[in-house]
Amino acid sequence: MTSVAKLYGLVLSGGKSTRMGTDKGIIPYHGIPQREYLYGLLRKVCEKTFISLREDQLPTLPSGMQLIVDLDEYRGPYNGLLSAHKKYPEAAWLVLACDLPLMDEDALRELIAARDPKKMATAFALKENPLPEPLCAIWEPHAFADSVRYLDAGTGTCPRKFLINHDTKLVFPSNEKVLLNANSEEEYKEALKKLALR
Repeated sequence: MTSVAKLYGLVLSGGKSTRMGTDKGIIPYHGIPQREYLYGLLRKVCEKTFISLREDQLPTLPSGMQLIVDLDEYRGPYNGLLSAHKKYPEAAWLVLACDLPLMDEDALRELIAARDPKKMATAFALKENPLPEPLCAIWEPHAFADSVRYLDAGTGTCPRKFLINHDTKLVFPSNEKVLLNANSEEEYKEALKKLALR
């Protein structure tokens, strides 16, 4: 029986936010920058928590937060995922994209309770569109070695496609609204409406 890898949290906030037109990680949906809000949620449920970001974003981060600077070895979200894995290869990572304004602690605890460490990942998904959400998922350590092979093969760079084609456990959250992605101004306004109804 292999031991279960310790669980670290990672807020992915190193993207360029081109569709939104402003850094999604600093939008204050809950009165503080979203990346800091998610960092606080992850700290409640993970052994250690980090914010992943680009080097040019460092001056915008408050002191006292643990961070991992993107190594720029891969494209897209894999840049942050594999930078974190390289720093702590023995850890599993509960990863959250910074564009999830309705995410809450209950949903994170639900995902952790459903974790299957024998799979590549345990990922949230929507029932009507049951595809893994790779940036709202627990990635096991062995998934990253396979991911590097997938990237090096040149067949793609999409973490979702990787999880679709590998052994991934899907979890359907009790409150599906937590998976609302706010990537554009329209989705930002929709998120604000849903937050006001809480």
